[in-house]
Amino acid sequence: MNIEKMRNFGIAAHIDAGKTTTSERILFYTGKSYKMGEVHDGTCVMDWMEEEQKRGITITAAATTCFWKDHHFNLIDTPGHVDFTVEVERSLRVLDGAVCVFCGVGGVEAQSETVWRQADKYNVPRICFVNKMDRTGADFLRVVGEINERLGMKAIPIQMPIGSEQSFLGVVDLVTMKAIVYTDTEDSLGVNFSITEIPDDYKIEAARQREKMIEGLAEQVDCLTEKFLNGDSISNEEIKKAIREGTINLKFVPVMCGSAFKKKGVQPLLDAVCDYLPSPIDKKAVVGTNPNTDEEITRKPLPTEPFCALAFKIASDKHGDLTFIRVYSGKITSGSRVLNSGKDKKELVSRIYKMHANNREQTEELSAGEIGAVIGLKYTVTGDTLCDLDNPIVLEKMEFPETVISMAIEPKSDAEKEKLGMVLAKLAKEDPTFKTFVDKETGQQIISGMGELHLEVIKNRMLSEYKVDANVGAPKVSYRETIGKKVEVEGKFIQQTGGHGQYGHIWIILEPFKGEEAVTFEDDIVGGKIPKQYVRSVEKGIRDAATTGVLGGYPLIDIKVTLTDGSTHPVDSSDFAFYTAASIALKKGVEMAKSILLEPIMSLEITVPEQYMGDVISEIHSRRANIIEMGSRGGLRIIKGEVPLAEMFGYATVLRSITQGRGTYTMEPLEYRPAPAKAFSSVA
Repeated sequence: MNIEKMRNFGIAAHIDAGKTTTSERILFYTGKSYKMGEVHDGTCVMDWMEEEQKRGITITAAATTCFWKDHHFNLIDTPGHVDFTVEVERSLRVLDGAVCVFCGVGGVEAQSETVWRQADKYNVPRICFVNKMDRTGADFLRVVGEINERLGMKAIPIQMPIGSEQSFLGVVDLVTMKAIVYTDTEDSLGVNFSITEIPDDYKIEAARQREKMIEGLAEQVDCLTEKFLNGDSISNEEIKKAIREGTINLKFVPVMCGSAFKKKGVQPLLDAVCDYLPSPIDKKAVVGTNPNTDEEITRKPLPTEPFCALAFKIASDKHGDLTFIRVYSGKITSGSRVLNSGKDKKELVSRIYKMHANNREQTEELSAGEIGAVIGLKYTVTGDTLCDLDNPIVLEKMEFPETVISMAIEPKSDAEKEKLGMVLAKLAKEDPTFKTFVDKETGQQIISGMGELHLEVIKNRMLSEYKVDANVGAPKVSYRETIGKKVEVEGKFIQQTGGHGQYGHIWIILEPFKGEEAVTFEDDIVGGKIPKQYVRSVEKGIRDAATTGVLGGYPLIDIKVTLTDGSTHPVDSSDFAFYTAASIALKKGVEMAKSILLEPIMSLEITVPEQYMGDVISEIHSRRANIIEMGSRGGLRIIKGEVPLAEMFGYATVLRSITQGRGTYTMEPLEYRPAPAKAFSSVA
């Protein structure tokens, strides 16, 4: 396999922009599917889960391998709903490029911005595809303008549409200056199109847009700048080379258009993936650290380098957990042993598969640049590094957002208790944003996740897929606690029994502090008053105690603990004594420093027709919402604001009722803020 001809890319966008439809067309044109699936019929290959087919949305990122011309594609279709944003996050972490799909009417929407930020975080080169150009109100250049303004990235159109709305016929390729016109019949599969001269009505505008494209490229790519300034002619090959260079170096994004549902513009998009998105060779060598020495080391994307891969997804399977991996260097063969370097555990790779949604094809090896799945790993979870036994490396781990909503679940009988525990453990291993724990005060099993839809999908999977007989409570908000002022506090744990006693004594300063971690710990001990081994026990005691606050037992965040002083006993001091002293000190300090209850605040975007604006605004004000901005997009009004999550349960039903089903909204976690007194009284 020629690694230069490999493209690892994902399809990402706001919900309902047409990602899965675009993916289905790609599978058909690359010969992977013999029939096109449709989201509205529940027949999509990539949306294979029962919950996805029922709801018509993507919930889990589906991976597939296919071929276009002489290129090998590893394609991942990701969800658009914010509750499943972790699927986008972990996919972008291992991909080399992305196709960002935008609705020709909706343009840059709330989740488009979230996906864009995630792609920026991992430096993923992108191609933009403005979809749904056949829809009433579609406007290609308006969407290009929104990409420039709202996403802060220079957008350069490399196509322009022929016709618009119902009369959308195809596209003009501004690189070759040819028209791609589709034969529009009801049963057309989009395979009948002609590459012709540009229609006379479009020649002047196409020439103007091409000139604008070349000017934009010359501003960003040095190899074209001199030629452009001198007025020299620039060949199509030079333009292609400049688009590729600028895209890979994140100087700009090329923008294309089409209608995936009407099967127009997908084949040119596939050509662009080959021409402009990077191969694994084009990406920089992956950087990690040696777990034994902490020194920085790199691995080039070559089969001859030592093996190194990242596990980015776990899927439960009746034959054993499927662990999805991206191989960054070297190769892995079935039957081989590898090292989980973060956990220092040896793992046996019993079988290797190339995936096609929920179907698989067994293979003997995966090589540098490839994405596949393996069976047989016991200790590996999402974000772990797998590597060669003799050449350990740890890659940067993935970070996932904190859960914001929870509900109680209990088995209907003792017989179901064990089964429920096993299923919850499976689901938590699959999904890093799904947590499960037992409430110490009530003894209830609690499940928590990213939103109402997230927990509803989990609940339905437990009941229908895993056949667990359980009662589920109503969703509740996941609050947090912090402190209001700085205090100094002493923690002592002294016990005298027969023989060895226990002696741990510390002084800490506890203060409000917004750091990278929820709890920031600092060791300010001088002169070795407390040995290093006990300092580690103090830190562990602090962090463990911070998982349950004082007001309502909620985790503490935004605090800093500085260990300043203490004393030891030559015989009775122990790790346990200092761990317990730290826990006592923190609890006492939080009470002294006036504990504050925090509630999750969500970033909210509502899209409604003009006539419902007044009703929607007055209703959302009653939910303690703060409206920040109002605008319009394609004939619809956009309301942006911030709102406490506690006020938003059941809002989807209310909005549908107010707008006769025509209003939509998206929410994502923004931050934690002090909760009002009435919230405190209801949860304390």
